[in-house]
Amino acid sequence: MITCKNLAKAPGVFKNFTGLSSEAFEELLPAFRRAYETDLDKREAQREKPRQRKRGGGRTGALKCIEDKLVFILFYFRFYPIQMLQGYLFGMGQPQANEWVHRLTPILNQALGYEKKLPARQTKDIETVLAACEGLEFIIDGTERPIRRPKDKEKQRSRYSGKKKRHTVKNNVISDKRTGKIVVLSQTTDGKKHDKKLADEQDIPFPPESTLWQDTGFQGYKPKNVRTIQPKKKPRGGELTAEEKARNTVISSVRIRVEHSIGGAKVFHIVSDIYRNFRQGFEDTVMETACGLHNLRIDHPMSA
Repeated sequence: MITCKNLAKAPGVFKNFTGLSSEAFEELLPAFRRAYETDLDKREAQREKPRQRKRGGGRTGALKCIEDKLVFILFYFRFYPIQMLQGYLFGMGQPQANEWVHRLTPILNQALGYEKKLPARQTKDIETVLAACEGLEFIIDGTERPIRRPKDKEKQRSRYSGKKKRHTVKNNVISDKRTGKIVVLSQTTDGKKHDKKLADEQDIPFPPESTLWQDTGFQGYKPKNVRTIQPKKKPRGGELTAEEKARNTVISSVRIRVEHSIGGAKVFHIVSDIYRNFRQGFEDTVMETACGLHNLRIDHPMSA
């Protein structure tokens, strides 16, 4: 059975199973404990009948300590196994695994919020976060995640991505060019929506004199008082000059950093494998949480 105590004996296995170094895990743990206690208080306040015994009484569950609970949800994000396997590995049945997954995911998200690792989502927060980035250089890109084919015909049309040739959901991300952290994340939307249209709808308040690197999918996207840099498209029936090709190469060598940031979030298979959960809004929460875990990993890089 997987426990934090057993994993701690093998640091290499620990970081492979959780996606975090032991230093990052230890930094996150107090915030996770705080978020878990807050959740317990909220649940107790919603009880219809008063508690008959002290908190923590009764039979000891499979997840005996707060460390095991954090390992449980990190492992789920890292490998995204079916819940029957998740439960088997942690000494419980599938119904209990399902309950813990949906209970601990928002707690993990809240813990990352306490640590200020989550990307900004609201306009006021975005404005503050972007203004605090040194150098004011940002990279924007869209990312898609595969989902199961919806049964509803209308959802089939709206979630079918012509680019990926499959059903997907989509987010735009903005990374800080200097640090590689994901500082802004759009709301999760249908895969059919174009990257530029999603950016126009979000209407991001960039600080004046910012520089924004983007790919040709954002052709025509020019926020106010922002210098945009993007590769030049090959004209129809024509060719780019040698100078234009060289400039495109330079731009791509910078813009690739946002792909690395997205790849850092997609280390957690819950946002790279085919998404299986049907709970409303959960697909947005897990993407936000994966980006927060990526930002935490940036602060605690794993040694070879």
